[in-house]
Amino acid sequence: MTSNMFIYDLSDAIIGLVAAVTGVAAGYYLRGLVGRWQAEAIEKRAQARLEEAEVEVKTMLKEANIKARAEVVEAREEFERSTKGRRKELQELEAKLSDRQDNLDKRSEALIKKQEEQQQREAMLATRRSETDKLATEVQARLQRLAGMTAIEAKKEIFMRVEMEIQSETAGLVRRLNEEAKQTAEREAQRVVAMAVQRYASPHASEMMTSTVQLPSDDVKGRIIGREGRNIRALESMTGVSMLVDDTPEAVVISGFDPIRREVARQALELLVADGRIHPARIEEVVDKVQQNMAETIKQAGEAAVYDTKLQGVPEELFTALGRLKFRSSFSQNVLQHAIEVSHLMGVMAAELKLDPAIARRIGLFHDIGKGMDHDVEGAHAVIGADLLRRHGESDVVVNGVASHHYDVPQESLYAVLCATADAISSSRPGARMESTEIYVNRLERLEEIACSFKGVNKTFAVQAGREVRVIVDPEAIDDTEAMQLARDISRKIEQSLQYPGQIRVIVVREMRCVEYAR
Repeated sequence: MTSNMFIYDLSDAIIGLVAAVTGVAAGYYLRGLVGRWQAEAIEKRAQARLEEAEVEVKTMLKEANIKARAEVVEAREEFERSTKGRRKELQELEAKLSDRQDNLDKRSEALIKKQEEQQQREAMLATRRSETDKLATEVQARLQRLAGMTAIEAKKEIFMRVEMEIQSETAGLVRRLNEEAKQTAEREAQRVVAMAVQRYASPHASEMMTSTVQLPSDDVKGRIIGREGRNIRALESMTGVSMLVDDTPEAVVISGFDPIRREVARQALELLVADGRIHPARIEEVVDKVQQNMAETIKQAGEAAVYDTKLQGVPEELFTALGRLKFRSSFSQNVLQHAIEVSHLMGVMAAELKLDPAIARRIGLFHDIGKGMDHDVEGAHAVIGADLLRRHGESDVVVNGVASHHYDVPQESLYAVLCATADAISSSRPGARMESTEIYVNRLERLEEIACSFKGVNKTFAVQAGREVRVIVDPEAIDDTEAMQLARDISRKIEQSLQYPGQIRVIVVREMRCVEYAR
């Protein structure tokens, strides 16, 4: 029994061992089979990725090839365009060189022609000289035969007669040429001035002593006046002007001699009317704001004038000095508009005379710049303006043109003469200055009366619209030293006796004429 059980247990152990061995073998087989399947799958995926990489490489190569071809085509087109442009430039350069060569050929022909004419003149002169020598020889021989003169004496006699004849002919020729030149110069000057005035026709607006502010309705006047007039009194006290409310319907008239104060009052009143809040505190705030912005307004006016006259390289410091001229007037003529008009007139006349229009316009715009600061600096406005321009690096031509337009200093260029001419045209043209004819004539008569009241004065002439007085004195009664003192005395009496804008130039002329008659 025991042995049978042992046999059964051994059989079961053997069977379990065989089963375990079989399971292990089956497991190893299945594991190898799965490994081969995985390896094949990995190999297939790697092969697929390799094929995809090859396709991507081929695509990238194709795109790079296309891009390279496009860049080559673009480079070729760019090269063709640049080559075409350079070819066009070369053609234009060849055309210019051809034109210059033609001009040189024409000049050479003209020069050769002039040389031929000169040679002909020299030949004619040589012929005339030989004829003159021959005639002199004959005259010399004749004089020797008739008067028994020696050769030296005859030569002196001939030279004396020839010299007298040449002097007489030369004097007549010089006189005739001077008269012709004077007539030609006068005609040309009249033509240039007439052309400049005709081409430049500027509208003129007279600057009066009042400004007007339009109101939306008469109801606003009550708010401007305020309770018991406190608003309008605050406005007048802060701006320094007078305001007339009841004279004009739907308008307020601002009156004052200072144009800057009038402008401040006008802008402040317009802001107050637009805002609607009108009381003393608000008035003080708005007036302070307008006064602070006035400097920018003045500068903008100067910039606009520079832009209007097409000037370049004007220092910013001069914009303010020019802008102040907008609020200055001379005989009711706005000084800034007058400066712009003189600038355009000078430009037109300079172009006609083959001068630089830019320099001429620069002098014309700056010629009265000293009026913007002559209350702060002593001296004539022309000299003040010239000093200001010199400090800001302007050229000597510009400085002299500004300083000499009222003849305070000698004129050193044609630009200075043009400046004085254009200034006179702008000031004296009809409608430029609103001045009563009676007042104007009375002032001129008074100037001549003052000059004639001095001893030794023969005649007086008030010219340049009353800016200059020319005094003709008796040369036997007044010498040169007394003439200088007389000019000083007349100027002092004019200062004490008359009220006038600007300055008046006094010129004393003392001329001694020696006359003799040939009978």
